[in-house]
Amino acid sequence: MSTHKVYRAIGLMSGTSLDGVDAALIETDGYSFARPVAFVTKPYDQAQREAIRSVFGSRERSAEIEALVTQAHIDVLQETGWEADIIGFHGQTIFHAPEEGVTIQLGDGAAMAAALGIPVVSDFRAADVAAGGQGAPLAPLYHQARVMSSDVNLPCAILNIGGVGNVTYIGDAADHILAFDTGPGNALMDDWAQQRLGLDFDEGGALAARGIVIEDMLSEWLGHDYFAAEPPKSLDRNEWDIADFGHIAQDMSTISDEDGAATLLEFTARSILESRRFMEEVPRSWYVCGGGRHNTALMMRLKRDLNIEPVEALAWNGDATEAECFAYLAVRSLLGLPLSLPSTTGVEGPLTGGVLSKA
Repeated sequence: MSTHKVYRAIGLMSGTSLDGVDAALIETDGYSFARPVAFVTKPYDQAQREAIRSVFGSRERSAEIEALVTQAHIDVLQETGWEADIIGFHGQTIFHAPEEGVTIQLGDGAAMAAALGIPVVSDFRAADVAAGGQGAPLAPLYHQARVMSSDVNLPCAILNIGGVGNVTYIGDAADHILAFDTGPGNALMDDWAQQRLGLDFDEGGALAARGIVIEDMLSEWLGHDYFAAEPPKSLDRNEWDIADFGHIAQDMSTISDEDGAATLLEFTARSILESRRFMEEVPRSWYVCGGGRHNTALMMRLKRDLNIEPVEALAWNGDATEAECFAYLAVRSLLGLPLSLPSTTGVEGPLTGGVLSKA
């Protein structure tokens, strides 16, 4: 048990895959102790999903959509009845351009604190971006804390496959961490399934498994400047637009549903594999959290080149990890501890962040 004060903290996450609201309750001291207590997830309905998707890529905050996002999160916590000392409310990212000093997450922390009677930390990324950092990823310090209390051989990598993919590399010396966005995660595959088949996603990668990779398109996409850039680095969910998918070699109408899905899956896999060249040593093991680990075809593809398995192998909940992270970061923010480091976001020095709204 910790020698520091232990807080009951709630973390809330809505990722760019727009699956819904994830809520996690943990006990943590904000340092090395973090114990998951409970987790729930509530999917967005189609109307909510479409409303939020309509403002993706916008530089303007929509008061209407912000209220929708905030209320969706409040509803989840009112249903759980959880009691906590602090809430970490990530909000919904709609635009992320750190090179321009801009990152926008929709979510009203003050309204949530008033509704629930619990202090809320929100706007986690803004301080880092304002200080010249990437503002992402923010999970590495939580990954590090969990790895250090798990039976893991170092070096290792914690890979999160959400809308965007990101990795935390933890070296032989456990305080040596490197983190960055690897490239697309589920977003492009989901967009393809939605536009072609009217599905929210390609379940298990079944569609992709029946297709053939279009190599010239894949090569063009892998030639993007992002993959050559040194980390730390981060991406906006809309860095690649599915509407451009067919412009390289042929009209989109000539690409089969299966081949498009296969090529996009390979794009995600190859961008993850490319991330290895930035790591000091080859990770002994890779552990995957996020929705992408449910994509059987993607996991099989990664297993061809990596010693990789879901984080459940460590007795973690891979669906809860990001929400748990923001519970942990809320406590760190409350204590004035760093949320980001030069090796995780490129910020000049260790930096705290978040905005506290009192109940």
